[in-house]
This record gives sequence, C-alpha cells and structure tokens, in this order.
Amino acid sequence: MLKKILPAILAGAFAMTAVAADDTKVVRDAVEGLGPGIKVDTIAPSPMPGFYQVVASGRMVYVSADGRYMLNGNLIDLKNQTDLSAASWSATRKAALAKVPASQRLIYSPANPKHTVTVFTDVDCGFCRQLHSHIDEFNKQGIAVEYVFWPREGIKTTGGNDTPSYTKAVSVWCASDRKNAFNEAMKGGSVKAATCTNPVKDEFELGERLGVNGTPTVVTENGDVVGGYLTPEQLLKAVNAPAGSIKGG
Repeated sequence: MLKKILPAILAGAFAMTAVAADDTKVVRDAVEGLGPGIKVDTIAPSPMPGFYQVVASGRMVYVSADGRYMLNGNLIDLKNQTDLSAASWSATRKAALAKVPASQRLIYSPANPKHTVTVFTDVDCGFCRQLHSHIDEFNKQGIAVEYVFWPREGIKTTGGNDTPSYTKAVSVWCASDRKNAFNEAMKGGSVKAATCTNPVKDEFELGERLGVNGTPTVVTENGDVVGGYLTPEQLLKAVNAPAGSIKGG
C-alpha cells in the first residue's frame, strides 16, 4: 500500500513546489515591474494567507500570490497584538549584518563586551559625530560599537563622479591608521586622500537593502533599530530591552 501511496504524495509535493515557484516569479515580476531600479531582495511566505512578504529596495510589502494586490504597511497580528513586519525586519537585519565580517567594520570595544551594536555612519554627519563623542562611555558600559559606512550623499553624483562623503569614507578606511583617521574626521578634522580596496560601497548598498535612510542608524544584536543619536543612558536602556520591544523597522 505504501508503495502505491508514496509516489502520489511525492507528486503532490512536487506540484506544490512548482506552484510556489511560479507564484514567486509572478510576485517578483509584479513588484519589479512597478518602476525602473526596483529590485526584489527576498520573497517569503507571509503569515497572511494568499500573500507573500517581499523586501524590495529597502521596503517591506505584502503581495498577493497572483501579483494583483499589494499592501504597503506593517502587518499586525490583532489577536496577539504583535507587529509581524517589525519582527521580520529585525530577523532580516540580524541575518544580513551577521554576514559582515569584523575585518570590514571599525570596531570600538571593551575587553569583554556585554552588548554589541552596529552603527551605519557618515563622517560628515553631525549627529554621528555627537554619538562618537560618547564612545569611551559606551565602552565603559560594556557596549561594543561596530561602525559600517553609509555615505549620506550616496556613491556617485548625477554627473557620475564619486560623492564627497563617499570619497572621505574611503580615505578614512584606507588610512595607515584607520581608527585615528576616523577619530579625527569625527572631530571635524581633515582626512588625507587615500584609495584602496574597501567595503564602503558594499556597506552603503547593504544599508539601502535594509531600509537605512539616514545616519546614524543604530542596530542592536537582535536586529532591532534603535534610531539615531543616543546618549549613553539611552543606548544602555535600548540594549537591555527585551528583543522586539524596540520600535523600529
């Protein structure tokens, strides 16, 4: 009997997989067809029947399996009073940032950190400079701060040249003493021009995919976004908050 039933089960499973693959293609085509430059990063089943959760160009939306309907906004579970979109964003950010190696970050850490945050930063950003002015206090609180670059002007100007903020970030990264160059830049000092193989463009594009739209953007170990500038007291409170309790995403 099992020999007769198993092929039917496998055939059904294959059919369901094929349908799911067809659905995701329809969904991808529908979203990317909304305009030039829109790129779908992920498509996943949604908790809402008949819809897929789509992350595209730094936005999270919900699209029907036939590609006809799109919901733009956070998905709320009314029964459990849970923001499902925020939880999904946190998981997405956590997984993506885990792929950025320490060798591609500027790390300021105490000997035995209790918490680690990732900060998307720009060397010409006033609030980023204020945040960095507290770096010793953050470390004394047991918080490691790991910077990745997000030049607010983007990578290229409309004329196709490198933007000043991108150029300065690259110069900091390529300096013979990277941390000293970063510290000086964060005080408003000049940075000697330098070029080398660097992660700045990749980090900027990562930030765009994760919905970063300004600096500083502080992300906890759980993938929760705290927001922008924080005092040492505010950051300590944020990193000690339960996962998912921080509003962001």
